[in-house]
Amino acid sequence: MARDATSTRMKPAILRQSPIALRVFDALRPRIIDRYLLQEVATSFIAATVILLLVLVGGAVADLLNKIARGRIPADLLFTLIGLRTVGTLTILMPLATLLGVLLAYGRLWRDSEMAVLQSSGLDLGGLVRPLMLFAMPTMLLVGAVSFWLGPASDRLAQQLMQEASRSLIVAGLEPGKFVDLPGRDGVIYVGEMSGDGTQFKRMFIESERADKQAGKTRIDVITATHGFLYHDADGAGRYIALQDGFRVEGKLGEDDFRLMRFARNDIKLPDSKSDDNETSIKRSAPTGTLLRARDDRVMRAELHWRLAAPLSILVLTLLALPLSRSSPREPRYARLLVALLIWLIYYNGLLLGRSWISQGKLAPAFGLWWVYVPAIAIAAWLIWSGQRLKRPRAATRAT
Repeated sequence: MARDATSTRMKPAILRQSPIALRVFDALRPRIIDRYLLQEVATSFIAATVILLLVLVGGAVADLLNKIARGRIPADLLFTLIGLRTVGTLTILMPLATLLGVLLAYGRLWRDSEMAVLQSSGLDLGGLVRPLMLFAMPTMLLVGAVSFWLGPASDRLAQQLMQEASRSLIVAGLEPGKFVDLPGRDGVIYVGEMSGDGTQFKRMFIESERADKQAGKTRIDVITATHGFLYHDADGAGRYIALQDGFRVEGKLGEDDFRLMRFARNDIKLPDSKSDDNETSIKRSAPTGTLLRARDDRVMRAELHWRLAAPLSILVLTLLALPLSRSSPREPRYARLLVALLIWLIYYNGLLLGRSWISQGKLAPAFGLWWVYVPAIAIAAWLIWSGQRLKRPRAATRAT
């Protein structure tokens, strides 16, 4: 007896567990079929994420190149801003990729009759949902970290870089020692020397032209300055070049009434550098702790519900994808995909509408976006229940 007690004490902790603990451990441990279904879903999810990421990054690159061409941001910030924008788009991309990943993975199993074999072997509804939950829970945690922390931080950093870049003449495309097109106008501009931060310059020459519709001729302005600097309006949006100690010649081409003026200072407005960093976007990029403390600000309350929508959408769309993936072997491969995209558009636009209503005070923040989640979960539950229900056999027709 003493030997048996000693051997029991020397057993590892895993072998001394109670039967209840062993049952819980066995219930949480992935089975072979769970690992197989989880691998299928994860593979389809990664493929959908890569494709959607390429599409969204392509749109971001086109927008940034447009701003670079208009002199609103410097070209050396292109790849940095692309990376920051990519992080912010993950909250929209990953829920959609989850819907497509589950739909494609389980849809293939239905079309190849693998699902029929698995169900005939005893795989019930719980066996289908289990690997989906094993996939959805870590994904929800990842998306929640992006939505509540990484996404807002990347937005704030992008706004800071844009604000700092707008205070440099380099953003306007100016380069010392070269004639460049005048941003936003017909003409050229030349700078002899420029400080490293692009805020001060020496020896500037500006030639601009504009059409005089009344006289039917072209009006030309030539401005020179020995030195100057760049400054902003009080609102931080308007950019001006302060020209100091220079001359200005203006007149109409083909006429002799040119005027020559000497000035101590002459300010010229550069193209509008106002970006998307208005008050609303600054509030929406605030840290999550600030949103929790701002109970009286409707915009911040709406943003808090919007950040919560990203991880919850993973669960909602996973449940919706389960019944939508059920298809017959003869059904077209991408028939259910179009239906899923339509459902996602309705769901996503509902979230956008709720966010706008909360920001405008049309919807109480206490309701949040639950009026979108609850109907979507109810529809998913009804589709799952109707798919599992056995159809009644048709009555045999009597012979006449």
